[in-house]
Order: sequence, then C-alpha cells, then structure tokens
Amino acid sequence: MPSQDPSPDEPPVVIKAVDNGPYQVKVPVRVIDHENNAYDLGPGRTRLLCRCGLSATKPLCDGSHARGGFAAAERADGAGAD
Repeated sequence: MPSQDPSPDEPPVVIKAVDNGPYQVKVPVRVIDHENNAYDLGPGRTRLLCRCGLSATKPLCDGSHARGGFAAAERADGAGAD
C-alpha cells in the first residue's frame, strides 16, 4: 500500500517508542500482521504495540516486557529516514 500524506485537517500518525517498553500509537491506525489479520486501532485511548516479542496478544502489548526484563538500549539515528 503506497504511503499517503495526511490531509491538512488530519495530524500525522505518531508512534513513540516507550523506554524499555512498547510502541505507543497516538492516533487511529490499521496494523496488519504477517498473516494479513487487520487490527483497527481506532480513536480513543492510546494503543500500545509489542516491541519485546513476549506478548501473548501480539501485535498488542500485554505488559510482558516488564515481567520479562526487556531492555531497549537502541535509539533512532535518522539513518533510515527518507
């Protein structure tokens, strides 16, 4: 699916990497997994996506990162940005 620029009245999608935790999604978005299952994360409260690989509810976070001792030392450096 080609990427599209947000319309002027729509903010861009915001995804934040929580330190030693999940990815935090701040606006409505559709996540599609490797089996083509779609997860519509609609408006409302912030949604959390698993980053540690331990969640039983992937792609959503279930808090397993805290119990499993997940630590993420990496930081984005912008090298992959267009």
